Amino acid sequence: MKRVYVNEKWCLGCHLCEYYCAFANSGEIDMVKALKGVTLNPRIRVEGDNNISFAVSCRHCTDPLCVKSCIAGALSKTDGVICIDQTKCVGCYTCVAACPYGAIMPGDNGVMQKCALCLDNASGSPACVKGCPNKAIVFEER
Repeated sequence: MKRVYVNEKWCLGCHLCEYYCAFANSGEIDMVKALKGVTLNPRIRVEGDNNISFAVSCRHCTDPLCVKSCIAGALSKTDGVICIDQTKCVGCYTCVAACPYGAIMPGDNGVMQKCALCLDNASGSPACVKGCPNKAIVFEER
């Protein structure tokens, strides 16, 4: 299964992956209208300092602790991709505590959100990968 991988040697820490992610999941067709004047709420985030930076997103684990811990049954794994049914999420943060990678976070509406590889966006590959100017984020099988 293809997954998102990050090469921290190539990451510039520019945060463009966050912008492209937020735009791809906004439902808007114009990036300026989608992001201007709003608090950015991407499903990927850049961590680090001046020496090293890297993007953190869902690893779509083989044996996902987040799915096992979800008390509402909002998290599921289908074809290797872990997805959140936001209509079922009760915002208890159990999945946030269970994720060893810090890849699940609260969204604008109080329910949890995480990377779903842009499957709902029909873009062919995740928006963060397409938007990374240095090709530090790749979508491949390893």
